[in-house]
Amino acid sequence: MSASSSLPVSSPSSPHLHLAVALDGAGWHPAAWREPVARPRELLTAGYWTDLVTEAERGLLDFVTIEDALGLQSSHVTEPDSRTDQVRGRLDAVLIAARVAPLTSHIGLVPTAVVTHTEPFHISKAIATLDYVSTGRAGVRVQVSARAHEAAHFGRRTLPPLRIEDLDSPAVRELTTDLFDEAADYVEAVRRLWDSWEDDAEIRDVATGRFVDRDKLHYTDFEGKHFSVKGPSITPRPPQGQPVVSALAHATVPYRLVARAADIGYVTPHDAGQARAIVEEIRAEQRAAGRADEPLHVFGDLVVFLDDDPAAAAARRERLDALAGYPYTGDARIFTGTPAQLADLLQELAEAGLSGFRLRPAVLGHDLPAVTRGLVPELQRRGVFRQSYEADTLRGLLGLSRPANRYAATA
Repeated sequence: MSASSSLPVSSPSSPHLHLAVALDGAGWHPAAWREPVARPRELLTAGYWTDLVTEAERGLLDFVTIEDALGLQSSHVTEPDSRTDQVRGRLDAVLIAARVAPLTSHIGLVPTAVVTHTEPFHISKAIATLDYVSTGRAGVRVQVSARAHEAAHFGRRTLPPLRIEDLDSPAVRELTTDLFDEAADYVEAVRRLWDSWEDDAEIRDVATGRFVDRDKLHYTDFEGKHFSVKGPSITPRPPQGQPVVSALAHATVPYRLVARAADIGYVTPHDAGQARAIVEEIRAEQRAAGRADEPLHVFGDLVVFLDDDPAAAAARRERLDALAGYPYTGDARIFTGTPAQLADLLQELAEAGLSGFRLRPAVLGHDLPAVTRGLVPELQRRGVFRQSYEADTLRGLLGLSRPANRYAATA
């Protein structure tokens, strides 16, 4: 029995696949900015990001994620590099989403927020504000940082320098566990802040002069190992009640974060067998966290090079690798081929228990339109992707109900 059938209520059921794209710079290949379709002079403009998200919405995608970090992009995992032939520098992901939100209508907007050094109060009101600006289409991708140079930007804590060869050492495993436990606390604090105003806390009664019912604003009183949060928020409860929380996970410790705290987990299986094992592990962690009855999506991440001719896709990848000076690899499987071949793969992985996919276009100017104008019509032809938007909120698109306010339920 598959994980999805053994825990049906934990995997939101839908006859259709869910589909998102991950937006980063000119694309996920480090030489993407050198392609003729790239717009390197526009990467830091609002128009560039608006065009990307508008294209994704044209393809009826569930949402876009927007990458972010607290340090410059780097070809090294643990520290900055000195390369000048790759994209460096980026705009703030939450502010990009807020700028794009009024110019779109249906697609979800999920910026990345590094939770290791930022304050839960600040992120809670930023994402709540995004939910208002987008009329219920906001989410957040929480991310941890173990990089010493990023900690130095803030000066509030010291993290040890990391080397690739030390990543499996006991000290680094302990640090990793601590960072992800902190991230779970962070999400809990943010969720409490979103609930700290009841839905009807704002009275707005001119005749009586009462704008707010103070009895319907609540202290969160969160106490954790690394921080405490009193609350309430300064932003009323978001339109979705709880904007969608997501996280990328590659191993047991981050799988545990997804199971404890998220609505969506992004995972990186390289085949159906690995996808099935990952889903089973996350479902087990979900039961252990007491969330077996709560819906939780597990999306597969893939980097995609898409062309009508598989040979053209392979040649494009080889050309970009030559420009970069090394073969591009990453945490996720790299798919090179046609939209129809990718549709075959997505259906195979979905049968292993994945409910959706977050595609990382290798070159945004080329591979994003290939997703929206090639892959999406192919999935629609197979009857496994929507023909139109059927909900007005991101939670609605994902089949997630609007949750009750925890404080109103106990008041």
